[in-house]
Amino acid sequence: MLLHEKYAHLENPADLLPLSLQIVRFKMMSWRRKAVRHGEYTQVSIEDIPLPDLDASPADSLERKEMLERLEAAMGQLGERCRELFRLKLEGRSFPEIQRILGVGAINTVYTWDHRCRKHLLELMGGDWGQGKR
Repeated sequence: MLLHEKYAHLENPADLLPLSLQIVRFKMMSWRRKAVRHGEYTQVSIEDIPLPDLDASPADSLERKEMLERLEAAMGQLGERCRELFRLKLEGRSFPEIQRILGVGAINTVYTWDHRCRKHLLELMGGDWGQGKR
């Protein structure tokens, strides 16, 4: 119906094939850009993250302990929405599930909250996930 209304100037059915292929190409490029923007290709599965060696050196253990203390303190300073968002993500919930649970109208709102919460957490951690302020 849309093709008939929008492309009424095309009289030959053979002209519709290149047009339809171009439309499909544009749709695929749009889908790819959106997936990259939402970080769907850069997310790492929890199973792929290596577990820390519990028999690490004392220096590594101390460094890890300090980082966990900084993380705990930073998480305590975050707002309720950010803490809830991180909790749902740590439970393995997808962004559409988080959208439904939080009762948000648009999924892009959840993506924006996630970006802002991670940015704020990084600032509270000292601007560095590893060493922090010294």
